[in-house]
Amino acid sequence: MPLITATAADHVRQLPADRLPAYLYDLTALRTHAAAVRAVLPDRVELHYAAKANPEPALLRALRDHVDGYEVSSGGELAHVRAAVPDAPLAFGGPGKTDAEIAAALAAGVHRWHVESVAELHRLAARTAARPPAAPPEVLLRVNLPVAPGQLAGVPLAMGGRPTPFGLDPADLPHCLHLLGTEPFAGLRLRGFHFHLASGLDAPDQLALSERIVAWATELARSAGRPLTELNLGGGMAVDYERPTARFDWTGYGAGLAALLDRHPGLRLRIEPGRALTAYCGWYATEVLDVKRSHGEEFAVLRGGTHHLRTPATRGHSQPFTVLPVAAWPHPWPRPAAGSGRATLCGQLCTPKDALAHRAPVGTLRAGDRVAFALAGAYAWNISHHDFLMHPHPSVHVLP
Repeated sequence: MPLITATAADHVRQLPADRLPAYLYDLTALRTHAAAVRAVLPDRVELHYAAKANPEPALLRALRDHVDGYEVSSGGELAHVRAAVPDAPLAFGGPGKTDAEIAAALAAGVHRWHVESVAELHRLAARTAARPPAAPPEVLLRVNLPVAPGQLAGVPLAMGGRPTPFGLDPADLPHCLHLLGTEPFAGLRLRGFHFHLASGLDAPDQLALSERIVAWATELARSAGRPLTELNLGGGMAVDYERPTARFDWTGYGAGLAALLDRHPGLRLRIEPGRALTAYCGWYATEVLDVKRSHGEEFAVLRGGTHHLRTPATRGHSQPFTVLPVAAWPHPWPRPAAGSGRATLCGQLCTPKDALAHRAPVGTLRAGDRVAFALAGAYAWNISHHDFLMHPHPSVHVLP
């Protein structure tokens, strides 16, 4: 499986140097992938896109026919997503919701609320009572579920199963369930529970965690005397930057969820992937400015860097890439080139942490060649420290 589509590679080759660095998004690749994911999920599994992964409006619109809605985690994301896909159902999650954000989300008709704390439940109820919306807010209580020792060991990002600021401690659930049966909480409708415990799980681990979640929630509902109708399993499906041609086993995951739902006829599930939907349709493209040797190692200095693509520095990996050779060398001096077959690809920032790939195999790599970093369709430009050193921002190219 190539690391870049032919459409994207052709576009990179044709870009003038002054349009680099650039982000490219292949919407055909995105639609094809999202449609394949949707096709293997059971009917009783809703698919929401976590907008935090990449809020580019063109991507949000391209996903509209393939997802049931979008998850937002701030007032800014709420306004942005509502403007890009005005008709889409929205779920509002994330800790630390302000009164202004709650009011804006109620006014915007947000249809699901992921409540993170007892105080947040009070704030939502108070706002709802003060100005009742057209329909009662539908609440999912987010729970920091305890997990078996070692179950989340080694995951890139654990959001629960241990002390974290995310979700309710299970000890607070009885109080929340009691409140939801009293005034002024009568304006809220409990739909179920929300769990997002980790990111970076493969399909078997996701299924094992889903089994644990459903079993725990079933027992909770039974002991509380409440029907269990909906569970949000979160996202976190693995994207493997070290094996970029590997993909999350959506077919196996869908089959496992179908078997799980067969044992719980009245239950609906929801998943909210972000990175696993859009990562593969985006590239960060740039050019090699220089190649030099330092203490026995070779370094390719690129236009741009981790202020544009922060993910490899944050996660501590080498971002996979494709070298797109450029034959022309317009200068009279010798063309710098890597001679060892390996190089560290770094950017223009004044810090040794500005590295996109470490001692990576490059074959032939010369100044003037172009490099397209793959898996840059999620958590890339939108989480980067754009203005450090005040280099120009990358251009953005949406390929239909």
